[in-house]
Amino acid sequence: MAAVVCVSFRREKYVPKGGPDGGDGGDGGNVYLVADSELNTLVDYRFVRFYAAENGTKGMPRNCTGAKGEALELKVPVGTKVINVETDEVIGDLEKSGEQLLVAKGGFHGLGNTRFKSSVNRAPRQTSKGTEGDFRELKLELNVLADVGLLGLPNAGKSTFIRGVSSAKPKVADYPFTTLIPNLGVVAPVPYKSFVIADIPGVIEGAAEGAGLGIRFLKHLSRTKLLLHLVDLDPYDESDPLQNIKTIHHELQKYSVEYEKPLADKEVWLVFNKCDQLDEEEMQSRSELILKALDWQGPHYTISGLEGRGTKALCFDILEHIEAQQLAAKELAEAEAALVEIDSKSND
Repeated sequence: MAAVVCVSFRREKYVPKGGPDGGDGGDGGNVYLVADSELNTLVDYRFVRFYAAENGTKGMPRNCTGAKGEALELKVPVGTKVINVETDEVIGDLEKSGEQLLVAKGGFHGLGNTRFKSSVNRAPRQTSKGTEGDFRELKLELNVLADVGLLGLPNAGKSTFIRGVSSAKPKVADYPFTTLIPNLGVVAPVPYKSFVIADIPGVIEGAAEGAGLGIRFLKHLSRTKLLLHLVDLDPYDESDPLQNIKTIHHELQKYSVEYEKPLADKEVWLVFNKCDQLDEEEMQSRSELILKALDWQGPHYTISGLEGRGTKALCFDILEHIEAQQLAAKELAEAEAALVEIDSKSND
């Protein structure tokens, strides 16, 4: 908050009727959130819930203004979304390391009695109080920053795939829900070019309503440019792969509608995994039946995450796709900037 002000009158030898000289208080400090690439969790904010910047110091005689309060900078991981709990407004989204967001502004300083002197008020004793600083209850939501997200039921082979194409080392086992937290991996199909892939815990039927690990990690896919839906054509529980695909897509639709997230609108590539478990003819037969039943028009691949079969071609195509998206976005931004410049010149 802003500091208190000062009521003071000049008292010096040989200076009769010195007049008012009370200085203003100092402004209160601001509170900022700063994205830090060295952090990857918000766990520190679970235990300490209240933070305040420094108050401004009070005004002093001889028209001395109080010092401003020291600003408070709180570090958060890159990818943190900041939401005002009271209004449900998104205040900001910290997507780059070092990015800074003002979340609470310090109070404005009060005015000392010097400010109120006039020809008819030679000895003012009034002051004005400083304003209170902002007080906000915030919700911090961390969404991982990745170019590609992996979808699939538990045990679809997502963790095995990300281990095979990157240096990430998520847990792999022969039972469902071995992945309990998101894992990120950097994939470099060619030298000096790479993309980031995110593996989240398996999605099951009812996830949008909270079943399994529920919606806790679906939100991490909201920033991705592409979704890879990994499908096991020979599930350990003998379930129907076609029905499994429909289950995942249905959960994305429900989640997108209920939470107003554009997951269902994102581009999805179908990836038939574990081709090492079936002979080539059986694998092709099953995949073709599924593609026909879905009337699938998008890209589809057959891979073995365990043996690395087909993964290099898939990763190379992903890189090309992402680069094409980035180029299109850049050209669109340049075209929009050119239109704005033309409009400004025409208005002049």
